[in-house]
Amino acid sequence: MSIRDVFSKAFLKYILQRVGQCIIVIFIGINIAFIIPRLAPTNPIELKINQMLTSGASNYPEAVQLFREAMYDLYGLKGSLGEQYLSFWKRFLQGNLGPSIFAYPRPVMDLIWNSMPWTIGLLLTTSLLSWIIGNLLGGLAGYYSEKRWTKWVELAANCVRPVPYYIAAFILLIVFCFLIPIFPTTGAYAPGLKEGWSIQFALSVLYHCFLPGLSLVIVSIGAWLLGMRSLVSNIISEDYVQYAEVGGVKRRTILSKYIMRNAMLPQITGLGMSLGGIFSGALITEYVFGIPGIGMLSYRAVTNFDYSLIMGVSIFSIVGVAVSALFVDLLYPIFDPRVRLS
Repeated sequence: MSIRDVFSKAFLKYILQRVGQCIIVIFIGINIAFIIPRLAPTNPIELKINQMLTSGASNYPEAVQLFREAMYDLYGLKGSLGEQYLSFWKRFLQGNLGPSIFAYPRPVMDLIWNSMPWTIGLLLTTSLLSWIIGNLLGGLAGYYSEKRWTKWVELAANCVRPVPYYIAAFILLIVFCFLIPIFPTTGAYAPGLKEGWSIQFALSVLYHCFLPGLSLVIVSIGAWLLGMRSLVSNIISEDYVQYAEVGGVKRRTILSKYIMRNAMLPQITGLGMSLGGIFSGALITEYVFGIPGIGMLSYRAVTNFDYSLIMGVSIFSIVGVAVSALFVDLLYPIFDPRVRLS
C-alpha cells in the first residue's frame, strides 16, 4: 500500500469524522431551537386572538374557536409536544417553516431569504476587512516592535477593543448624522429607490451602509491586531526565525514566510467562527441604522413572539456556525501539515 493510499484513507476518515460532528451539532441545535420558544410564558396564538378581539373583530365563540384551531394547526402547535415535534421535522425536511405571525401570511423562509443578503453583505465585508487590516497591522506591530508608530497603534487598539460595537455605532451616528450631518440616520438605501442591480442602487447602499460597516470594522480591528501581535511576539523568539535573521534573510521575507504564515492558523480559526456568526446578524447595529437584515428580523420575531420566525432565524444561525467550523476543520490539514489525519 502506497503512502498516497494511506493519506487518502486517513484524509477521508478525517472528513467523515468532522462531517459527522457537524451533523450532530446541527441536529442538537435544531432541537434546542424547537424547545426554547415553547418554554416562553406567552402563547403567540392566544396573543394574536386577543389582539383581534380587542380591535373590534367578531367575537362569536364558534368563530373564535374555529380560528384558534386553524391557527394552531397552521403553526404546528396542535396536539401534544411529541406531535408538534414530529410535525416540525416533517415540515422542516420539506423546507417549510410555516408563515410568520407578525407578517402573516408571508412564509418564514421568504422573510429570512430577503433579510439574509443585507446581513451577509454587511457582516461579510466588515469581517474580512477587519481581519485583513488587523492581521497586517498586528504582524507589523509585533515584528517591528522597536518602531515608535507601533506603540501608538497598540494604544489605539487597546482603547478600541473593549468598546461594544453598538456603542461605536451610537457614537458614529451622533457625530456623523447629527453633529456633522454627512450620512443618513437610517435606512439601507434612499427612500423610493427601487431595489435592483443598478449602479444607482449600489451607490445608495454603500452610502447608507458606510457608518454601520465602519462601526463594526473599527471595533473588530483592535481584537485581530492584538491577537496577531501576541502570536508574532511568541514566534519571533523561535530558533528558525533567529537562524533566518543571522543568515541574512530579508526582514520582509522573514515576516511574511516565517512568522505570519505560522501565526495565521489561530486567526483562520477565529475568522471561520466569526463568519459563522454572520447568520446571527448584528442586532443593535441593524436596528440603530435601520438595516433590514437578520438582526432586525430577530428583534421583530422576539418582540412579536413569533415562534416560527424565531426557530427559523435560530436554525439558520446554528447551521451557519456549524458549517463554518466544519469548513475551518477541513482547511486545517491544508494550511498545517502537522495536523494528524488519523
